[in-house]
Amino acid sequence: MNNIRNFCIIAHIDHGKSTLADRLLDATGSVTAREKQEQLLDSMDLERERGITIKSHAIQMDYVHNGEPYILNLIDTPGHVDFSYEVSRSIAACEGALLIVDAAQSIQAQTISNLYLALENDLEIIPVLNKVDLPSANPEEVTDDIVDLLGCKHEDVIPASAKTGLGIQEILNAIIERIPPPKGVVDEPLQALIFDSVYNPFRGVETYFRVLNGQITKGQNIKFMATGKTYFADEVGTLNLKQTPKKVIKTGDVGYLITGIKEAKEVKVGDTITDAKTPTTNMIEGFEDVKPMVFAGIYPVDTEDYEDLRSSMEKLQLNDASLVFVPESSAALGFGFRCGFLGMLHLEIIQERLEREFDMTVITTVPNVSYHAYTIKNRETPILVNNPSDLPDPSGIDRVEEPFIKASIITKADFVGPVMSLCIEKRGQITNQTYLTPERVELSFDMPLAEIVFDFYDRLKTVSKGYASFDYTPIGMRASHLVKVDVLLNANVVDALSALLHRDNAYDIGKRICEKLKELIPRQQFDIPIQAAIGAKVIARETVKALRKDVTAKCYGGDISRKRKLLEKQKKVKSVCAR
Repeated sequence: MNNIRNFCIIAHIDHGKSTLADRLLDATGSVTAREKQEQLLDSMDLERERGITIKSHAIQMDYVHNGEPYILNLIDTPGHVDFSYEVSRSIAACEGALLIVDAAQSIQAQTISNLYLALENDLEIIPVLNKVDLPSANPEEVTDDIVDLLGCKHEDVIPASAKTGLGIQEILNAIIERIPPPKGVVDEPLQALIFDSVYNPFRGVETYFRVLNGQITKGQNIKFMATGKTYFADEVGTLNLKQTPKKVIKTGDVGYLITGIKEAKEVKVGDTITDAKTPTTNMIEGFEDVKPMVFAGIYPVDTEDYEDLRSSMEKLQLNDASLVFVPESSAALGFGFRCGFLGMLHLEIIQERLEREFDMTVITTVPNVSYHAYTIKNRETPILVNNPSDLPDPSGIDRVEEPFIKASIITKADFVGPVMSLCIEKRGQITNQTYLTPERVELSFDMPLAEIVFDFYDRLKTVSKGYASFDYTPIGMRASHLVKVDVLLNANVVDALSALLHRDNAYDIGKRICEKLKELIPRQQFDIPIQAAIGAKVIARETVKALRKDVTAKCYGGDISRKRKLLEKQKKVKSVCAR
């Protein structure tokens, strides 16, 4: 057990985590020349195409240091703010972390938030300065930033280049010398933490675990403490590039377990695995339940595919515990699901995975957030409003509260003005402004979550010429002046197009919706009025004009009354059609 090291790689987006993981696998001889490829641990097609990590990936490496064999369990983590839940799961299974910082981009918002996650779990931090071979790299200044952030010494920061392989040996030595071995007692009853699970259509659910006490053997009867169900361990093993079956997985090690579970709901991430005959009395404190930030409806294009969609969502939820969904129905779209996501990228990835992995073509409604409505009769008990249709009668509402976030934006000093203007436009209130260096500023804002759901991230990158980095944490609910905007087509309310908006933005957004619908709706034999309304008050209107046959084409000359007679006859027919 003293020769086991469990560690993860944490960093901001695109600072070189997956490339560094590839170099570590090369250096330890864990992959052959045939198996070698870029982004080796990113097994999903989507990850390769976008060049991002979506799922955490665990792999075991064997390494000889000073003539002594060591087992290194590496977990590569995502960098995007939407997938920080994956990072928290990985951190719980480790004793140390490699904190990667790009020598050109320096410390970014997500670097800081991931670092705090690791420090909360008492992980040993090894700072690595990556991409020192870039022409734009500024290693001395960035090293000073890391020293200021961590309070470490300059010599503790390892300069490296995952691209060329520079510093990889020093990183491996630091992992063995600085990260503590796992603690635990082999003779105690089995106590293992589930940190991930994957659905395999041929073998059922594969559970990834880390043994804290005791050991798990093939053929053992085991129990999942959260569900109380007992299973037979058909196969246990370690997570090398391909799964390697073993007879036993001992204290401190990371492995996989196959029990033939077919139901996604039976495996809960953060649950404790123990022996069925002599169970442990100490249940491991699991992970916090994930709180979705963005909500959207997902409906099958063909209503007959509803059950297939449910099955696909359950399988996706097994691989992605942060996906939350409940059934709902819409007058316009039929039966579907109300889904909770961690952010817009998460929503996009789920939609794409449904299409690729399960061949499900789906319709996604406009993303929104959850609100709390309080009535005049009961001012203390909130009514959860996930959908505009859930909002009580406006005359009986006391107040409506919306979720707020604390946004942390790190940008170059040149772009402070445009970034502040964007945040204020999105109803943000500045709470802090800190100059990290003369060139780099950290801005803190309190903002409504609903304002960052749509285009905030794209616009932030635009106004800062790609330099700004963004991270956020929820800070609770606050009262806001929100109104329900209904869209009426031909005087009929379309529930799928309704939205809850701040009163100040309602007119502009209502007008934009009407203009867009006017472009999209094909012309008919009669006029179609498109209206945006708050209650009975119409705030915007566009009209799709009727197609008209030229009924006067055959009139050559003659009195005007002949033409008028034909036009009046056409008008009469149109009014009948409109009914």
